[in-house]
Amino acid sequence: MLLLLAFFYTQAAGIDRNTEPLGLRAEKLPFTPREFYIADLIDDRTDRNAVAYLLPVGGAGKVQAVDFQGGGHAALRTFIQKSLPADKSLRPIIIRLKELQVKEKPAASGRVAGNISVVMSFEMEREGETVPLLEYKGGGRYERPVARNEVTEPAVRQSIVEALRYLNTWMDREANTNPRLAKGIEVSFSDYTSPPDQDTVFYDPNRPLNWNDFKADINRTSRYSATVFPSFAYEGRTEVRDGIIHLNLNMKVYVLKSSSWVKENAKDAYGLNHEQRHFDIVKLVSERFKQKIKSEDLSLTDYNSNIQYLFIESFREMNQLQEQYDAETRHGLDKVAQDNWNKQLEQALKDIGVK
Repeated sequence: MLLLLAFFYTQAAGIDRNTEPLGLRAEKLPFTPREFYIADLIDDRTDRNAVAYLLPVGGAGKVQAVDFQGGGHAALRTFIQKSLPADKSLRPIIIRLKELQVKEKPAASGRVAGNISVVMSFEMEREGETVPLLEYKGGGRYERPVARNEVTEPAVRQSIVEALRYLNTWMDREANTNPRLAKGIEVSFSDYTSPPDQDTVFYDPNRPLNWNDFKADINRTSRYSATVFPSFAYEGRTEVRDGIIHLNLNMKVYVLKSSSWVKENAKDAYGLNHEQRHFDIVKLVSERFKQKIKSEDLSLTDYNSNIQYLFIESFREMNQLQEQYDAETRHGLDKVAQDNWNKQLEQALKDIGVK
């Protein structure tokens, strides 16, 4: 953003050779932040020697380096502290000052032309982390007579104000819907239930497995009578409303028919129950996975990784329980152990609200 600043003054009698530091004057800004306050200003300029490189007032000579009183960083910090209200109940914003510089050169008709460059990046502090938000590149131009310089300070000040106004406008526009600015997260769950398609049976307590769900070619060399491969997954959908991330996790607990098979002489109710319990174990683990996810434990910056870690842990739990189930029931051959697992799983599913 380039501001064309029209500062024109008539030449006065006498010569002012003042090369004193520039005084950056605080002023009441034409806006009041509603979504942020400035928590810190970090000086990342490559040139910290001076803010301005000005031609001498009133005569020829080399460009002179002129800084703000107290130094550029300190002067800008004071300007922000005095000019912008700091409501610390709002979002803390860090400014990284990349560039703040004025360069003058001779212009036509014995005048002096100044060019201002302002570059700032804005970050937010959240949960002990720094969240990058946006970058501003702007500045302005001015002209002045050789004999006077009443232009540089107000021109630089206006360029700084425009950078802060740009931040304020962006924050007002993005505060309620941008996930980088979110102040909290709320998680909800839904279960994908759909009539079985050609290959997938989704878990439904009112629709247990039947032998028609076992469509894979029979493994005739296997010592087992039947095999089923249930699993679970989730899909996430997010929406930011009023500064809160609303995350819905849609759970899918399923069996693939094309991976499940049964030998013809094993199609009885006892064998089907054994395979159904494999399916029940996955459903139980998926419900425990939901319980592990607590909004207050999720990072606003990296909640997807938090959830993925819990999912991997639950997947391991599922595999461990499946192995334990088959080992203790001897793949259904031990009827006493099978009856114990039936009772345990029924009670666990009731306790967790599935049945």
